[in-house]
Amino acid sequence: MESVGTLPPDALNRAVIEIEKHVSSAGWDQPAQLFALVPTEELLRAEPQLAEQLGADDASQPLTPVAQGELPGALEDDNLADALGRIEWPDGVAGCALAIERIVLPASAEAGLSSVESDSQLAQLAGSDPRRHEVRMVAAVLRDGGRFGAVRLREHDEDGAVLSGVDLVPTLCEVLSLTFEPSVGSRPADGPGVDGMSDDEEKRR
Repeated sequence: MESVGTLPPDALNRAVIEIEKHVSSAGWDQPAQLFALVPTEELLRAEPQLAEQLGADDASQPLTPVAQGELPGALEDDNLADALGRIEWPDGVAGCALAIERIVLPASAEAGLSSVESDSQLAQLAGSDPRRHEVRMVAAVLRDGGRFGAVRLREHDEDGAVLSGVDLVPTLCEVLSLTFEPSVGSRPADGPGVDGMSDDEEKRR
């Protein structure tokens, strides 16, 4: 198996941008989506028939996103770590990524909601606050600890306005890293070539 260490330095960055653009092409109000990140060279070696389905640009990407299906749309932050902590990736997976939509508020607005105990009431109040921002976050991590994220605001829904960076979504990246801790995981995720389908394959369905 190809070592994650042989990947070019920008491999994770490019994978995150690819995933963000793909998810965004389907519009807003989508459930959370999980992707395995597999070295493209290794994936094509194991399943050469995919070479005909991947375009030249896709085949040149160091990492291929393999969709693992949707996570529950109502998944709240409090349950996210538990849901992801039950996943254990096969050895062939070099990293993983999560695309999720959230409503965020300025710090001053969040302080005013600190006394609300019910998650459902908190979500309702946040969703009606005129200061809210609807965002889509894509967080990704590698086995070796590499991290990268991207954020798109619904009010600035343009590719050129997408923010990206290593420390942009640290909490989501930290939660994703749980999936690479064997002592935490209890059920293997479907590996690429089993039930997983590459991001590019999905676009061709």
